[in-house]
Amino acid sequence: MILYTVTGRVGEEGYLDIAKSGDLTGKNVYVNMTNKCPCSCVFCLRQTKKELEGNSLWLREGEPTVDEVMDLFGQYDLSVINELVFCGFGEPLERLYDVCSVIDRLKETYPGLKVRVNTIGLANLIYGKDVTPELEGRVDTISISLNAPEAEEFLEITRSSYGIQSYEAIKEFAVLAKQYVPNVVMTVVEQVMPEDKIERCRKICDELGVTLRVRPLES
Repeated sequence: MILYTVTGRVGEEGYLDIAKSGDLTGKNVYVNMTNKCPCSCVFCLRQTKKELEGNSLWLREGEPTVDEVMDLFGQYDLSVINELVFCGFGEPLERLYDVCSVIDRLKETYPGLKVRVNTIGLANLIYGKDVTPELEGRVDTISISLNAPEAEEFLEITRSSYGIQSYEAIKEFAVLAKQYVPNVVMTVVEQVMPEDKIERCRKICDELGVTLRVRPLES
């Protein structure tokens, strides 16, 4: 499933193909363009064989091309939606330049389109350079998964392929992104993380000058 909406329930039943989503007015539309991810988070649905085989977000026929994504978008009026969100089973910025191409082409038709990218924040390590300038004029909100208040725990949770440097890298990414993206958010999940750790994460975000969003477990 490439384009979908979210019903609010956790798991496969919470993801609804855009073709079955009915009236899109006021809804968020999500774009799923890759299965690739530099992390193997312990809580991620893709870590269980059952979810991997049965979840509708897994791209079984490979990654869609930019043209294929645009052909899908061509069937819908995006002027009525709330926000376009690049998010899926994989890390959207694994396909940074294709994501940028999709945004550019959509904004030719919908110049006021609001765009968010949900990311683990490791794009600069993926590409070996600072790619945050690519977000300017394209992305309105970037949401980075903070996951932990310290590097060791972050690595234990995410099992990032880039190792212990990953934690500092996501914080640096957040700071660099502020130059180009109006709204930079880092997220943790309530009930999964105890309140004392949430407060430590809040302090980290305050120091970085970004917003902490404590996400409900159900969303």
